[in-house]
Amino acid sequence: MSDSENEEDSVVKRHKKEKKELQAKIQQLKHSVSKGDKKKKKEIAEQITKLEKELTEKHETELKEFKDKTTQEVTDRLSSLETNDNTGDSEAAGGDVETREDSKEKKVSKAMKRREKQATKNKEREERIKEQEVLNLTGARHIEFEKIKSILKNKNLQIFEIPSDGNCLYTAISHQVPHETYETLRRKTAQYMRENPDEFLPFLTKENGDPYNDEDFETFLLKTAETSEWGGQLEVKAMSNVLHYPIEIVQGEGPQIKIGEEYDSESLTVCYHRHAFGLGEHYNSVETYVPDEEAFS
Repeated sequence: MSDSENEEDSVVKRHKKEKKELQAKIQQLKHSVSKGDKKKKKEIAEQITKLEKELTEKHETELKEFKDKTTQEVTDRLSSLETNDNTGDSEAAGGDVETREDSKEKKVSKAMKRREKQATKNKEREERIKEQEVLNLTGARHIEFEKIKSILKNKNLQIFEIPSDGNCLYTAISHQVPHETYETLRRKTAQYMRENPDEFLPFLTKENGDPYNDEDFETFLLKTAETSEWGGQLEVKAMSNVLHYPIEIVQGEGPQIKIGEEYDSESLTVCYHRHAFGLGEHYNSVETYVPDEEAFS
């Protein structure tokens, strides 16, 4: 891959990251407005529209500047090659004028072909970007996201975005439980599992399929308590027992899972995404559903 293509990929990736960050900011703005404050809702709606417009214009300008820069660099390199070739021709002893003119025309023709070839590559790259944008709306991630949104809407809930940093499960639970942070939940989860190994140790295996021994189990618990090690269904079971809450896992593929049904408390709910952010599995939290048309009328 050329330096130009690497740079373009970097620009596209940064734009995607900035769009995601803007969506998170928009969600925060929406949630900062109380339902009855119509004046504030209108101000927030105008602010959101302005932020989206500014980011779109910024991205369009940066892409245009990048393409103009790439085109100019190609043109400059071709001009340099032509100048060097023409200099060589003028210094050649005994060269025939007509022969030199023919050679110059051929070189100009080759330069034009190179420019046309580069323009074709640029156009093909733009088409691939457009195709990827379409796939983003029809791919597994988007389809899964829409299914989860539909399931939550029937429960009068909506997705609350959680950062994808390895702590997503614990952060999603702590979002719904007062006075708990993901750090405290990690330590409590690890301690509960340590005190009740028979509930968890039989279900833990190494990559080669061998079961965990006591040393492996303790290493696993230390990672659970002190690092950003990703959590799954076993950790959900432990947290349910620690908090004395049933925990429901909503997913777009497969049945909904409820752990800790023996507890009478209202369920905590987390969303399980298999295809989130291109990073694989991810957990989000939930909050009360607020229709956009009601929140920003």
